[in-house]
Formats: sequence, C-alpha cells, structure tokens
Amino acid sequence: MKTKITVALTGLNNTDNPGPGVPVIRGIRDSKAFDPRIIGLAYENLEPAIYMEGIVDKTYQVPYPSEGSDVLLQRILDIHEKDPIDVLIPNFDSELYAFMRSEKILEKAGIKTFLPTLEQFEERHKSNLPDFGEKYGLLVPFSRPINRIDEIETLKDDFEYPLMVKGKFYDAFLAYNEEQVRMNYNKISAKWGLPVIIQEFIKGTEVNVVALGDGEGNTIGAVPMRKQYITDKGKAWSGITLDDPKLLDLTHKIIKAMKWRGGMELELVKSIKNELFIIEINPRIPAWVYLAVGAGQNLPEALVKLALGEEVKPFTSYIVGTMFVRYSYDLITNLKEFEKLSTLGEL
Repeated sequence: MKTKITVALTGLNNTDNPGPGVPVIRGIRDSKAFDPRIIGLAYENLEPAIYMEGIVDKTYQVPYPSEGSDVLLQRILDIHEKDPIDVLIPNFDSELYAFMRSEKILEKAGIKTFLPTLEQFEERHKSNLPDFGEKYGLLVPFSRPINRIDEIETLKDDFEYPLMVKGKFYDAFLAYNEEQVRMNYNKISAKWGLPVIIQEFIKGTEVNVVALGDGEGNTIGAVPMRKQYITDKGKAWSGITLDDPKLLDLTHKIIKAMKWRGGMELELVKSIKNELFIIEINPRIPAWVYLAVGAGQNLPEALVKLALGEEVKPFTSYIVGTMFVRYSYDLITNLKEFEKLSTLGEL
C-alpha cells in the first residue's frame, strides 16, 4: 500500500532552459512507495508546469528569494497552514540559501527537507572551486572571480584565450577576446550579480553525473551521462547514460569526502589526455534527472525518503545506453486560469 504524501516543489519553468521541477515530479509520481499530491511553487505565472496535465495538483505563486528570505519563508508557512506540506524540494541554486537558512524553522512547522549544509554549499561554489580542488586532491580548471570591469584588462596575465565567463549561479559563455569578456561580464553581472567567474577553458568532452548523497558519506545513487545535443544556452536536449567507472569512482570520492547531503550534479570535462576536470558542482538535482529514473535509479523518490528519515539502500546498477530526447509541446489553457493565478496567487 502506497503512503499518501504531499510534496511541494519549485523549478516549474520547463522551457529551453528548463528547471528540474517537472522531471523531479515525474520521478515522484513513478514511485512505488508513495501516492503523491504535488504542490507547485511558481515564481512566474507562465511557468509551463502550472498548466501541464498530470504534473501539479495545486499551484501557489511565491515571491522571489531576492525579495528577502523571510518573505519567501512566510509565504511557504502560510501555504502550509492551509495546505499542509510533508516534503519541500527547492530546485534552483539561487533559492537554496534561503531554504537552507530556514531549514530548522521549516522542520519545526512539520515541513521536511533534505538539503546540503551551508558549509557544503559554499565550499563547492564556483568562486571557491580552486580551493575545493586543492583540499580534496581533484583536478579543476584555474579560475578567478572578478568584481570590477577594469579587472578584465589583467586577465591576460593569468589566462589564455579562449576562456569561460560564468555567473555565480547560472550562465556560462566562451569568450575569445577581451571584448567578448566585457560583453558577457555585463550580461551576467546584470542578471546574477557579482562576482563573475573567469575560468580556464579545458578542451575535451563534456560529461555529467547526477548523484544523491545521504549526508553520511554514502552515495545513494549516481548516473553518468554525455550530452548528445546541446542548445544555444548550453543545456542538454538529448543525452545518453555511460558505462564509465572512473566517473562513478570520482563521484563516490567527492560525496564521501564532503559527506554531501542531497542531490548534486557534477559537470566535468574529459580532456584529450583522458583526465577528468571538475567544471562545476551544482548543489541540487539537475533538469535531466528523469534519464536516471528511466535508467533504473529513481533519485527523486529516494530524496523524498531521505527527507522523511527513511532508510534508503544505495542503487547498485543502471541501464547503460538509455537515452532521453526533449521536445517542445504547445499547451492549450484558458485565460481564466492565468487570471486566477495572477490575481489570487493560486490555481
């Protein structure tokens, strides 16, 4: 008999730059353990998952974390008071700080989460990646945070072109000259704030791993993937699971060393010398997680179990050669639904 449970999630923007919300929800709905009721937490009233049939049962609009952690927390607690939430799964890097800081308050109210610690979150930050690599004996590209546009002139002292220009939360652009660095610096800083991260470009093949740590150093699951088709935003539109023990060993090493708690995505480049460089460590489940579900590791379900304090046995295998292909789909909805969400803040 399945356990009835209410799970609230963010990340409903299933566009060409998709959030993880929809695939996480699909994994939870595929669960053999839970009979879930899904509450969508939307930052914008045009996030597609709001209107997708069979995805969310109820949607509430919530304020952006930039409006203040306390404002966001109060909105969650107000929703919980009239529509009780068992488990909350935030799916964006930019909101994690607010929810990690509020974890004890949420727990006291009866809302379970399973998030990295603040120390873990900061340690793997893009601006701290060189120190992270040195601490754990891992290969990472040389990088440097910059906070002023006049620092761009000094990059030639430390870097060769091309180089990567990255936002502290999202966005990454390859720049071939100083002018392109300036253009991308302005674009990223306006969107995500400072610092902007300048990173050495490593030539090779990009590979990714989705993983889940139990907070005690154990890897509950890990599935490596190579992107088959990439959008102009650098997002995987198609991918395939890999048989790569080196990737899995590296993932286990990182989770064990950090005692990582929650979902993570490793972004790596396998260099022409067959060395694995860690490009980014994203502190949450990625948008391609349903590939892992399809390959035999339902990591969203396992994450919910961990949040509830249940014992979860590690996955021991997955199906190599499983592929995913994203597609666009025109949703038809009624203006009244849009108006209801816009005026009442719920649908």
